[in-house]
Amino acid sequence: MRWFVDTSVLIPVFQPGHAHHERSFRLFATADRKSSGCALHSLAEVYSTLTRLPGIHRASAEHALRFLEAIQNRFSLVTLDVAEYRSTIGEAAGLGIVGGTTYDALIGACARKMKAEIIYTWNIAHFLRLGEDVAEKVRTP
Repeated sequence: MRWFVDTSVLIPVFQPGHAHHERSFRLFATADRKSSGCALHSLAEVYSTLTRLPGIHRASAEHALRFLEAIQNRFSLVTLDVAEYRSTIGEAAGLGIVGGTTYDALIGACARKMKAEIIYTWNIAHFLRLGEDVAEKVRTP
């Protein structure tokens, strides 16, 4: 079975005190490149988030890069070409999607491209707006 994760699942993996750490980490531990994917863009989101967290939760750039390496070792990284990117943004606009949920639309398109059967996220509401073909695959870890 092919499955995909969004950034909201990856960040708790590297934050032991996070409310979703345990379930996210268990899923992460089962990932392999043949059946598990994430958007290439998620690497930037993980790095950005982990290096800007407040106080003791903030990761150094060096540690964040190690975390990205761990993701790359376990997941197939999926990206969109220019035409797919433009098409996805156009589809999102047609669905009334604006703001940050646009990034979730791009992640959903990457999951489609990979032909994922399940999309794991903690942002269920965002992904339910992305069309029935995405919504029917959305799960929490």
